[in-house]
Amino acid sequence: MSDDATTPTDPLAAARAEAEALATAASEAQAAAAAALQRLEDAAAAARANAEAQAADALAHAHADGDAADTDARSAAAAATAAKNDETNAASEAARTASVNAQAAANATTVAAHDAAEKSAAAATDAATRSAVAATASVPDLSDPPSVPVPVPDAPATTPAAGPLDDGEMDRIRAGYAFEGAALQMGALVNGDPVPDVQVRIPLAMMNRHGLVAGATGTGKTRTLQVLAEQLSAHGVSVFAADIKGDLSGMAVPGEGNDKLLSRTAGIGQDWAPASFPLEYFSLGGVGRGVPIRATIAGFGPILLSKVLGLNDTQESSLGLVFHYAESAGLPLLDLTDLRAVLTFLASDEGKGELKELGGLSGATVGVILRELITFADQGADVFFGEPEIDTAEFLRTTADGRGIISLLEVPGVQDRPALYSTFLMWLLADLFNDLPEVGDLDQPKLVFFFDEAHLLFRDASKDFLAQITQTVRLIRSKGVGIFFVTQTPKDVPADVLGQLGSRVQHQLRAFTPDDAKALRATVSTYPTSAYDLAEVLTGLGTGEAVVTVMNERGAPSPVAWTRLRAPQGLMSPRPDADLAAAVHASALLVKYGTAIDRESAREILSAKLEAANQAAAAEEDAVQRAKAEAEYAKQKAAIDKAQAAAQKKADAEYERLLRRTQGTARRRTTRSEKTVLEQVLTSRATKTILTGVVEGIFGTRRRR
Repeated sequence: MSDDATTPTDPLAAARAEAEALATAASEAQAAAAAALQRLEDAAAAARANAEAQAADALAHAHADGDAADTDARSAAAAATAAKNDETNAASEAARTASVNAQAAANATTVAAHDAAEKSAAAATDAATRSAVAATASVPDLSDPPSVPVPVPDAPATTPAAGPLDDGEMDRIRAGYAFEGAALQMGALVNGDPVPDVQVRIPLAMMNRHGLVAGATGTGKTRTLQVLAEQLSAHGVSVFAADIKGDLSGMAVPGEGNDKLLSRTAGIGQDWAPASFPLEYFSLGGVGRGVPIRATIAGFGPILLSKVLGLNDTQESSLGLVFHYAESAGLPLLDLTDLRAVLTFLASDEGKGELKELGGLSGATVGVILRELITFADQGADVFFGEPEIDTAEFLRTTADGRGIISLLEVPGVQDRPALYSTFLMWLLADLFNDLPEVGDLDQPKLVFFFDEAHLLFRDASKDFLAQITQTVRLIRSKGVGIFFVTQTPKDVPADVLGQLGSRVQHQLRAFTPDDAKALRATVSTYPTSAYDLAEVLTGLGTGEAVVTVMNERGAPSPVAWTRLRAPQGLMSPRPDADLAAAVHASALLVKYGTAIDRESAREILSAKLEAANQAAAAEEDAVQRAKAEAEYAKQKAAIDKAQAAAQKKADAEYERLLRRTQGTARRRTTRSEKTVLEQVLTSRATKTILTGVVEGIFGTRRRR
């Protein structure tokens, strides 16, 4: 009750206003209200008979007896006013629980009592009725004759409406977030000012139904993510989040309180205390601080790779054929160079026949895939592929005391490398989907996955890639994994994906441009019906405030609630570099995944195979050349021998002719016992040398010895 409620008229006016506002919420107490009103009428009739004789005296002694009447009335209504202070107007409480007809009758009665008390002795009679009904208002100048104590039904205490919501709407929101199971505390309802007794929450069991955290830059999205991650960890749920700006790394350190923070948390009913949470730091391929995360090309698979590269159906089919060949041929595909090596081999003369029985591979298709792979590598993807490949089960661990480990991925310069970021996150979800068993609906999820800067995931994405994301989001819920997209506006997320989300935390939206205004109208149209002017509320939210609606335990949307969000318990700034480096160095995972492995893979195997083939081809070519040389030698030798034989024959003939001319008949009959001068000349070494030179000049070769 306000301080100015000491005049005779104000309490009654407030009672009427509250009765009108809560008319729709009073049906459940009609029977009790009717009984109470009947008792009021009986008491009023008895009091009226007694008061008619005492009216003049009551008016004369009104001021003197006011205190006594007030004390008697308060005693009579003690049961109804136990939950409020001595000045609480019980007539308002009774009116809140009455039906429309009961409220009208009560108002008529109190108005009549007020008017009669002002004008005549009948005021004392009606004042007695008001005392029994209203459990007194503290009015010094009104004389209340003793009345019969009337029991008034109890009603819950409610903070008076001071904002756009009336008390009935606040009761509806209070009931809409009163979940039976475990829940994450988001904050307190705002109705002009925070209402600490109306807490806004998200059921823990509904965290695998996915959600959206959206809002303009600087409105508190990261802090909302931190609040959710801290509470999930405390409930034993593992968390994976990309730490785009490094702000989340401080969760491993207890937060720092100050007067402003404590005043804010007290105002929303949060009993704030500093706390730290278990963190594990990761980096993509070792670029940045954290345990390196890598995946092999074979583990990534042709389907997801085709979607990332934007290949058409024919090219995707060809890439699948390449993966099949590599597996069959024992060619491990570990990184992008391995895949390029296999593609190059299959397009070469040596490898064309390898896929002949499977339909072959078009050179044009190979060229397209190779070009896309080069572009993909230039975007930084080559650092992600390799060994040792991370086991995604590492992201589902808990500590010895049962808290879920929060895995933070550092992605420096993510704006410049969106393909790498989106590629990794989609691979991780796909790998989790393939590895995790079906579990249905659990009391709490196994892992909650936060896609920060979600617009990068969908930027320039092909229809096939979007279809892959939509399917993964739809089906991974049954694996016990929840996904929350964190971005600037809901329009950053495709409609098919938005349709899968159960919870929404919408921070401030700005409407500076026509496109912004259009996006604002579209956002407002997607919310359930509420008593808010959402267009006005969304553009007027303060930092750390959001409009919240979640999926309740029955799977229905909760009422829309303007919420002042809780403050994180961990440090809300980056962890000091020295501490972070020490934490990474102490991680047990660093021993397992810290050092890259470059074992023999497709590139080395194909290189060795091609080298062996080249050596064999060279040896064969050398053998052919040797055979040709030997054949040519034999040919030339035969020609030389023939020429020598002819020369010898000619020389012999010349010798015979000369012999016949130089010797007589008698001498020719004698047997030569020694060589003639011509024979000595022809058989001498000098003559042979001359003949050899002649033959060489004729045939261009020299006889081998």
